[in-house]
Amino acid sequence: MAVGFVLMTTLPGQEASVLNGLDNIELVTQRWMLFGEYDLMARVQAENEYDITRCIVEDIRSLPGLKDSQTLIGAEL
Repeated sequence: MAVGFVLMTTLPGQEASVLNGLDNIELVTQRWMLFGEYDLMARVQAENEYDITRCIVEDIRSLPGLKDSQTLIGAEL
């Protein structure tokens, strides 16, 4: 199982729109609104890192109102 956390910055006033858009993405298992440097954070979970990458590139980064994102991939040691 692979897990990633996506930190997102939205365009001004688009936080709720992007947050709602995350609800329609299958691999997003949780999402939060944040206060600080980033506006939102989403937990993405899949069977492998390829599926997480595809979800982020094709689904999350294409959400209207998203300005920037940073992804943290969890590793099992």
